[in-house]
Amino acid sequence: QVQLVESGGGLVQAGGSLRLSCVASGSINRIDAVDWYRQAPGKQREMVASVTSGGSTTYANSVKGRFTISRDNAKNTVYLQMNSLKPEDTAVYYCKAQTHYGPYWGRGTQVTVSS
Repeated sequence: QVQLVESGGGLVQAGGSLRLSCVASGSINRIDAVDWYRQAPGKQREMVASVTSGGSTTYANSVKGRFTISRDNAKNTVYLQMNSLKPEDTAVYYCKAQTHYGPYWGRGTQVTVSS
């Protein structure tokens, strides 16, 4: 079992920045990768960024150059630094852990970008 708790969401003006955190607990040694997803109202959930246990990263085209995913193994935490935010980045952001036993999801944190 893996538990994930997201934090750091909020309301920000367009062009601003936020840093999301995802703290993992439980069987963290079983985690192969951690992803950030987002879901806007009326839209499907989409992957935003991913980091593997080896440190390789992947980004959606829509956030490349603006978002950075990173991990602090000592704190069991994965971060999503979001810069140059746009109104279309407004969504609930979820953390997902990929493990040998399947995926685990956090409950999400709301990000709202005003124009």
